[in-house]
Amino acid sequence: MKKYTFTIVIEKEPEDPGYYAHVPALPGCVSAGLTIEELRENIVEAIHLYIESLVQDGLPIPDADNPVQVERVTVAISA
Repeated sequence: MKKYTFTIVIEKEPEDPGYYAHVPALPGCVSAGLTIEELRENIVEAIHLYIESLVQDGLPIPDADNPVQVERVTVAISA
């Protein structure tokens, strides 16, 4: 069994309780949970299903070591 390690991005739901996450290396792979712990379990399951789908379709598994950089930028908008 081969193991992969993916970076996940976790964000707080702006208007609802809970959190959501996405996996930059796996476009469209997202999940949510009421707690960080629940979210982690859910995103691991989502990653597993995503990779299973790729394997079934004969597609390559994206590079899990693809570096992710998170930055903050400031944008000025004249109102």
